[in-house]
Amino acid sequence: MQRRQFLQAGCALGLGALLLPGAARADADTFRRFHAALEHDPSLAIYADLEGEQQGPAVVEGRLPPDLRGVFYRNGPGRFERDGERYHHWFDGDGFAQRWQIGAGRVTHRGRFVETRKFVEESAAGRFLYPAFGTGILRKPFRDNDTLNAANTNLLPFGGRVYALWEGGSATEVDPDTLATRGLKTWRDDLQSMPFSAHPKIGADGSLWNFGAQPGSDKLALYRIGADGNVLQAGMVEVPQLALLHDFAVSERHLVFVVPPYDIADDPGLSMAERHVWAGSGAAARPTRVVVVAKDSLRVRRVFELPPRMVFHFGNAWDEADGAVTHVDLVLHDGDQLAANGGIMRGERQPNQPGGHRAMRVTLDYASGRARTVRLLDGAEFPRVMPQVVGRRHRRLALLASDRRNAGRILDTVHVVDVDGGHSDSWRFGPGWRAEEHVLVPRAGARSELDGYLVGVAQDTRAGTSVLTVFDAARVHAGPLALARLPYRTPHCFHGNFLLA
Repeated sequence: MQRRQFLQAGCALGLGALLLPGAARADADTFRRFHAALEHDPSLAIYADLEGEQQGPAVVEGRLPPDLRGVFYRNGPGRFERDGERYHHWFDGDGFAQRWQIGAGRVTHRGRFVETRKFVEESAAGRFLYPAFGTGILRKPFRDNDTLNAANTNLLPFGGRVYALWEGGSATEVDPDTLATRGLKTWRDDLQSMPFSAHPKIGADGSLWNFGAQPGSDKLALYRIGADGNVLQAGMVEVPQLALLHDFAVSERHLVFVVPPYDIADDPGLSMAERHVWAGSGAAARPTRVVVVAKDSLRVRRVFELPPRMVFHFGNAWDEADGAVTHVDLVLHDGDQLAANGGIMRGERQPNQPGGHRAMRVTLDYASGRARTVRLLDGAEFPRVMPQVVGRRHRRLALLASDRRNAGRILDTVHVVDVDGGHSDSWRFGPGWRAEEHVLVPRAGARSELDGYLVGVAQDTRAGTSVLTVFDAARVHAGPLALARLPYRTPHCFHGNFLLA
């Protein structure tokens, strides 16, 4: 695995550069700007700081389907401020794990911070100590990337355990019931502290595929882990000019990565986010690259090119013609969306540009080396498919989108898109609502991708409360079957997964 070289390269070119003298930056201006904006726009409260734990029952409006039983695990950043300072980027906040228990017509909620080393030490100090992805604070030296682990991006049930995931370090195990932190997970001794992405994929055989990336290292680590937790495959591939990779897709035969055109600036005075310099515009614009790795050999099979776009999230991938063609559904963004996601920490909203955020189908032809694209839905993000079709042919894609009537980019509409026919079955929450990622949950013995439910969380910013939402996946336009409203607001989460009882 060349673990030592991988980690050394990441530290030398990445966060480790912040150890240089004078690199520490403490910023109270972001704190002031956000709270000034919050006074005029109360809906920004979903990005406000949170302290302590949450626990309580939800009030159910409508009727929960009796066969929908299980736990909806969610994760996202919840602490952005300490001692009058505020993080610069949404991705920086400490992870706040959540579980929504559903069954017998009732919903209960529990949320608590993942007690990483960083969280515990900064809680005791009463101030931020370590650098984050978008904020260059350094008041205490750090040993490795897991010292900086925020465990804030996804909550994954796998193999009877639950893991809080981050981009740049180990998975953090939490108790499935109480969410109490159990500690870092090392899948194998020689993989200790290796980055383990927040978007693993679980296939039909129950095994898990994942990757780890260090921007600036030009190396991509790959993992396949069996349902029993044993490492089945591990390897590393060279990817020149490797920048942020947040997600990927798996098909029956391939792993598909999309590398956006960023340069990594050699400036130790900048945070990792700030060191990502967009190289997708101007006369010397570079393309976005699609890097396809063969599952059997863990070697690059082919690299395709697309016009310069940013990508965060994939829906799914599948092969046809005996692996001669691969189709990938994902969301492509115009321009530097990495920087744009930092503005919300200052209370700044993005303008609504539906054409700048599109769910697309990309078809990769290995014989010709060409990639073709087809538009699926404008203004979209957070694509998900039914779990039983991961890596296989799918026909339905769940998405969020911003309605064209919105002045700002506000994800307030849920969709289930027919990717073959182009039809979208959708429902808009309306003014004052902010939808989080919704996932497709199959009924027992489901015979189609519409035989189940669309489940998510939405923030009612006017009431200051968070609401679990349940739709019939085949009739989203009819509105929610049930809304389960908490008497408080939860942090705005990134990602999660439903574990059926």
